[in-house]
Amino acid sequence: MLGFIARRLLTMVPVLLLITLFVTALIDLTPGDPVLQIIGADVQPGQVEETRELLGLNDPFVVRWGRYVWGILRGDLGYSFLNGRPVAADLLNRFPNTFKLALFSTIVATLIGIPLGIYAATKQFTWKDNAAMFLALFFVSMPTFWFALLLVRFFSVQLRWLPAMGVESWRGFILPVVVLSLNAAAVITRQMRSNLLEVIRQDFMTTARSKGLHERKVLYKHGLKNAVIPVIQVIGGIFAQMLSGALINEVIFSIPGVGQYALNGLRGRDYPVIQGSVVFFAVLSIIVILLIDISFAYVDPRIRSQFSGKKR
Repeated sequence: MLGFIARRLLTMVPVLLLITLFVTALIDLTPGDPVLQIIGADVQPGQVEETRELLGLNDPFVVRWGRYVWGILRGDLGYSFLNGRPVAADLLNRFPNTFKLALFSTIVATLIGIPLGIYAATKQFTWKDNAAMFLALFFVSMPTFWFALLLVRFFSVQLRWLPAMGVESWRGFILPVVVLSLNAAAVITRQMRSNLLEVIRQDFMTTARSKGLHERKVLYKHGLKNAVIPVIQVIGGIFAQMLSGALINEVIFSIPGVGQYALNGLRGRDYPVIQGSVVFFAVLSIIVILLIDISFAYVDPRIRSQFSGKKR
């Protein structure tokens, strides 16, 4: 297992190098000049070129990319062009809000999706199964931004029960968590139902029934633990996606998170903020995927036997 983790950690290095190379190249190809965002349109002759030289924007592409990679190795993601603050510090200050939003949403989605998927599978081809799948399809297909605005209008503007923006208290997380979790719960429900229906038809389930075990015991003791294994990967992928894809929610609900920070950097052509946000999201995604693989290996005995076989 340690060798597996070490190999996965080593794969982070070329992945991050390619990501930094891609982002730096994409920024180079994007039209526009960040200097004009910094000093404004009314500038003295030569001031633009002087500022570009000061920021290192006139250096060759390979030099700028190498300098940025060297900075990452030292834990330095650069300084914002617009406010001069270190990008790493700003990202770490905003990350708790994004993490809470993703974590709460994933927990709520799991608590809804797994039981609903089990219920739909056990009621296959009934109106209850059809109703559960209709709800899942509805929330999967519904645009997130539209649903968020709908909830704000109803619960914040009309009823005035919940705040429309900000996360100064736990009440501020309710609406964004509902928006993210219902969409994710629909995905988990469909996956759980599909897996459980496949497991129910396996030979070992028939054997368990032939021993005279109650159907509920057969389902929960033998079927569920096998059906839930692929769902773990789905839940982990949802969590990773929420960490890096909660941008719409953070903007609509004015949550000072990493997604909103990245969007502000993109609007202002703040290159260090853009690069730092992409690298930060990439590292988070790689870490989450690694944790998913580790948990998957511990849950699935077939994977554990592969590792034990390699040791022998």
